[in-house]
Amino acid sequence: MSENLRIDDTGIYGCRKIIPSVFYDFRGEYVETYNRSDYSDICPNEFVQDDISLSRQHVLRGLHGDPKTWKLIQCLHGEILFTVLDCRDDSPTRGRWEQWALGDRNRWQVLVPPGCANGHLCLTSSCIFSYKQTTYYKDQTQFSVHYSSCGISWPLAGSPLISKRDREAKLWMP
Repeated sequence: MSENLRIDDTGIYGCRKIIPSVFYDFRGEYVETYNRSDYSDICPNEFVQDDISLSRQHVLRGLHGDPKTWKLIQCLHGEILFTVLDCRDDSPTRGRWEQWALGDRNRWQVLVPPGCANGHLCLTSSCIFSYKQTTYYKDQTQFSVHYSSCGISWPLAGSPLISKRDREAKLWMP
């Protein structure tokens, strides 16, 4: 394990918070966001696809998941409130959820195990959400969970900006 990375367990089985070191100098900052040797002990599969979404403030994306994909999440620009909900039938933390503020100031990452749903709310005027995944995206294997399931709270004065898919998602109860 690299000395430039801290990996913390979370309250969700198999989910990890990753805190990379940030190196600053007069030019700005440098962060290594992924090195296979550092992640091989916590993620059993290779990442095969990288995705980025750009959102504006109050956009809420998710909760989405699938039964096979590991995801490595980070916010490259701005700040998001990132949420993971454990939907796995065989998990000791089934029904538990956690939230973290991820952004360009702390550079934290979250490793999400298969069977967990995840979503994020853009807290700043815009945000760039990035993730690596261990399977290729297939719409037919995805599941959606309503963002207000299990008492998940989001810091919004009004309604979030959401897609039709997210608006029509079913509430999930453990």
